[in-house]
Amino acid sequence: MTRAIIQDGDEVREMNDREHTQYLIDVKTAALTAKELAAADTAHAAAKKSAEKKLAALGLTADEIAAL
Repeated sequence: MTRAIIQDGDEVREMNDREHTQYLIDVKTAALTAKELAAADTAHAAAKKSAEKKLAALGLTADEIAAL
């Protein structure tokens, strides 16, 4: 299998196994669409709000929740 060519200093060569594996991981990670990232942000915000409501129900003040 032909691998991507990289420049390592003055040397131009094919990626080694470790570099190729990391390259594949990076490509897959970069493939996240803006829609997926927005959905993740929305889910994170909802989870944070839910946690804050639960802490408030336990009697913590807004300042105490913010400190956590």
